[in-house]
Amino acid sequence: MSGDEGRRMVSDAEVKDFYEKMPYPPPLTTLEEHRELYKNPVRRATQFHLLWPAEPLRENLEILVAGCGTSQAARYALREPNARVTGIDLSETSLRNTNALKQKYDLKNLELHQLPVERVGELGRTFDLIVCTGVLHHLPDPNLGLRALRDVLKPTGVVHLMVYAAYGRAGIYMIKEYCRLLGISSSENDLRELGKTLRSLPGDHPFAVAMQGALDFSNPHALADALLHPIDRAYDVPELYELLESCGLSFGRWFEQAPYLAQCGMIAKTPHAERLAALPPRQQHAAIELYRGTMFKHSVLAYRNDRVGASQPITFAGEHWREYIPIAVPWSVCVRERLPKGSVAVLINRAHTFTDLILPLDKNEDRLFGAIDGKRTLGEILKLAGNDIDERQAVTFFERLWRYDQVVFYAPVNSKLC
Repeated sequence: MSGDEGRRMVSDAEVKDFYEKMPYPPPLTTLEEHRELYKNPVRRATQFHLLWPAEPLRENLEILVAGCGTSQAARYALREPNARVTGIDLSETSLRNTNALKQKYDLKNLELHQLPVERVGELGRTFDLIVCTGVLHHLPDPNLGLRALRDVLKPTGVVHLMVYAAYGRAGIYMIKEYCRLLGISSSENDLRELGKTLRSLPGDHPFAVAMQGALDFSNPHALADALLHPIDRAYDVPELYELLESCGLSFGRWFEQAPYLAQCGMIAKTPHAERLAALPPRQQHAAIELYRGTMFKHSVLAYRNDRVGASQPITFAGEHWREYIPIAVPWSVCVRERLPKGSVAVLINRAHTFTDLILPLDKNEDRLFGAIDGKRTLGEILKLAGNDIDERQAVTFFERLWRYDQVVFYAPVNSKLC
């Protein structure tokens, strides 16, 4: 069951009414924690080169947050003070909450419009970055919405898209059907009783496994968004690829790619590892989704299908890699206690939800990783490390860091090696 509620037509007005009553995510009154995070310039550089590996860092971006909810556009405006950020949403309540943050933090670079995604062209503008996370799967016609976004994307722009994943949400759709059968409404009493009932679910119920503590059962708006939304459909990997292609976009990369790769985690140690790694990317990603079984969302970077040049040019064939500048992602941690045998450290990306995606380092790998400063190229790091480190082993390690989402690369296209 995909969660496609297309058995009856649902209008934009119904979706708007839902969010007027149940604004979600919960409104914020402060962005101080977010501001503190982005005082670190490496965080912004990491985000930029994840989107545009081949471009030098720039700040004068045109950013659209489509379906901005209660705070997302304000957070982008705060962290990108030199960008022009536009937020659109159906819900007046959501925009009112966002506007309160705009006023509190004097976000002069933020403008807001009450506008459905499908009518974004009425702005008469184009954008470098379009952020549309947790929105398309709630539209009456997701394809229409995504085509509208593609139409306002600049030729070298990128769309950051997040949609629900089909298999990992199977338990959620079971409880949605349960709620339908019982006639559960969004009334305060019904939501309170629903939260109490869900706490009694067996620990191995697919819903409990899917949520794994991610849903606050005491938050009525969170419950309503997860289980009572009038439109909710999910995509498996092949369906997501098809959605992108049908709307004039091409797949760039997963926002976090390690969970989808045969070279990462426990799957790499199975007898099927080589077979999986030999598959074309689309089939490999589809197979790994089936293997993992509990992905509840897909977060992807997509580009116009008429874009000139590679959108994600990272490759370790040839010699281009020598000019790549690695940037260690600041949301990863390095652990030096209770280590696997033969390791001197373990890297853990805190954005990963799968616990098998840890990356142990041996002594030489630790030296190489320690030389990453966001300025040195891979070639310079190798020279700094000395002749006692085998070059091919080092290149394999750099590629593994990238696959495990431990680094992003700035790979300048005007490199003398390109």
